[in-house]
Amino acid sequence: MWRVIAAGVLANLIGALRAAEWHRFQHENVLGTSLELRFAAGSRVQAEAGEAAALAEIDRLAKILSSYDATSEFRRWLATQGEARRVSPELFEVLALFDAWRDRTDGALDAAAEVAGRVWREAAGARRTPSAAELDAAVAAVHQTHWRLDAAARTATHLSTAPLALNSFAKSYIIERACAQAVTAGQLETAVVNIGGDLVVRGAARDTIAITDPVADAENDAPLVQIAVRDRAVATSGGYRRGVEIGGRHYSHLVDPRTARPVEHVLSATVVSPRAVDAGALATALCVLAPDEGLRLAASVRDTECLLVLADGTRRASAGWAGGELPAPAAATHGVHAAVAAGGGGAAAPAGGGGEFELVVNFEIARITTGRALRPYVAVWIEDKDGFPLRTIALWYNGGRWLPDLRAWYRADQLRQMAEGGPLPVSVASATRSAGKYSVKWDGKDSQGRPVAAGKYTVAVEAAREHGTHQLVRQELDFSAGTQHVDLPGNIELAAISLDYRRQGGAR
Repeated sequence: MWRVIAAGVLANLIGALRAAEWHRFQHENVLGTSLELRFAAGSRVQAEAGEAAALAEIDRLAKILSSYDATSEFRRWLATQGEARRVSPELFEVLALFDAWRDRTDGALDAAAEVAGRVWREAAGARRTPSAAELDAAVAAVHQTHWRLDAAARTATHLSTAPLALNSFAKSYIIERACAQAVTAGQLETAVVNIGGDLVVRGAARDTIAITDPVADAENDAPLVQIAVRDRAVATSGGYRRGVEIGGRHYSHLVDPRTARPVEHVLSATVVSPRAVDAGALATALCVLAPDEGLRLAASVRDTECLLVLADGTRRASAGWAGGELPAPAAATHGVHAAVAAGGGGAAAPAGGGGEFELVVNFEIARITTGRALRPYVAVWIEDKDGFPLRTIALWYNGGRWLPDLRAWYRADQLRQMAEGGPLPVSVASATRSAGKYSVKWDGKDSQGRPVAAGKYTVAVEAAREHGTHQLVRQELDFSAGTQHVDLPGNIELAAISLDYRRQGGAR
């Protein structure tokens, strides 16, 4: 599946792309998650034309396929019963695809999985697990015939009363078409459309994709692996980011429609395939099916590769997967080694116990009530007790024009120098995240990689929006005082901020 590009062809591609520059656009609250567009275009005007076209196509298809918008075509069709309704080509196609994938997976992929999902969410609200009778009833509801399609008339007849949701691959379907519209409208050399961790790469250039480690919980954690793809779709599924908590235990939002029980044997499944729908459908199905069964299914889809991470940490991959992996990035250490304050010697145990600790900074970007919005610029950094900046943990921005709006960060010469020479951003493939929620970690070292001494430090979180507001939050912590959790007041840009000083590898 992984294509080897001859040296001469690669040279021609490089020459053709020299005139193109990369442009990035980031939005929140798109299909309930985050959106990143990365375009190689001859001008900013072309890139913005691609952005407008992609957003318009996402909006158009969401009004057709959304399971959550009561005014969408799908939801309005669900309100009918036993009536042959002529539907849009897009809705008809997606319903037909669900029929095909339900058959192909022996029921592991089913739009009626929403039945079981609701049972578990309602039970979690009552602080209990579902009863055997509730699960049996959910399975019986799933096994109904939910619709009948007439291709000649392009009609769909809604037959069952079961809750339905087009979750497994409708997002991939939308991404594929949004990417195509962007390429055409902007005359783009290359386009990458990433919605919540599922993405499509189209055009002449390859893109580096960092696949999120399902047991990691921060944006700056080392990825599981990195791959390079061209003209491919990448989809990742897993229950590590969404689900319910019952009795202190996490239950995945992914359920097996055949048993109505959450799946636990596969932590994550990543699929690379020419077609976005195939990637999205397989990523979900591989989390439900037994590993051997899932790998056989993936092998039946042309030019498709996959990687599974099982519950015990074992990795299972398709035959050609290894050929697409890039060399492993340098290992990242996130433990805060609290050095002895007197003399600054080797690592010492902070108050409260021995071992390594880490600082996790959690923040949620405020949701704009009018719909999607550009992601604000964000900087997170650490200062010592004298106010000297030691390390930039995160710096998110889109071009340098508005970077000075991060006033406190920008005015500190030391911080700006720390940001120089950083790696080029890559696309990130992951299970779908909730809109606007992010975490970053500090490894307890300064910008030179030296462990800092135990003592008091200040965490600074700054946010600024183009043509918007500026917000700065500072909080002092004593890293000699053992584990700590601090909730900070939100503001107009960051709805919530919290700090967790915890043992390394603590609960997410």
